[in-house]
Amino acid sequence: MHTQTSCGVTAEQLENFKQACKQHGLRLTPQRVEIFKTVALSKEHPDAEHVFETVRKTMPNVSLDTVYRTLSSLEDLGLVFRVGFSSKARFDADLDEHYHFVCTQCGEVFDVVPSSGEKLSIPPEVQHLGRVQKVNLQFSGLCRRCQAKQKDL
Repeated sequence: MHTQTSCGVTAEQLENFKQACKQHGLRLTPQRVEIFKTVALSKEHPDAEHVFETVRKTMPNVSLDTVYRTLSSLEDLGLVFRVGFSSKARFDADLDEHYHFVCTQCGEVFDVVPSSGEKLSIPPEVQHLGRVQKVNLQFSGLCRRCQAKQKDL
C-alpha cells in the first residue's frame, strides 16, 4: 500500500525522485519538484504543454524550455516515461505494472491495469536477445467516445 503525502504524491514516489536526483547529481529545485509532482498526480498522461500550464499557475516564472528539459531528465532517470503514438509526447509517472490503450483518433491515453496475478509473459525470442528491464505495452484503437462519434456520422 502506498501512503500519500499532503501533496497527493506517494511517499515512495517522492523518495524515489529525491534519491534518483541525488544519485545523478541533480539539485532538488522547486521547479523540478513541481514538474515531477504535476506528472505524478495526473491520471491524464499530460503532455509538456499541459505540465507547463499547470506548473505556471504556482510558478509563473517557469519556462516551457525548463519543463521540456526537466521531463527529459526525469525520463532519463526512469521516473517518468513516454506514452502514446503521436508526435506530442505524453508522460506517466505511475511505475506500477500497467499497460495503455491509446486512441488513434483523439490521442487519449487510458491506463489498463492487469487483473490480480495476471502477468505479461515475455516471448522466448525476446529473452534470448538480452535481459528485459521494463515492458511498455500499448494497445491502439478507437476509444468509445470516438466510436460513438463515428456512428453518429
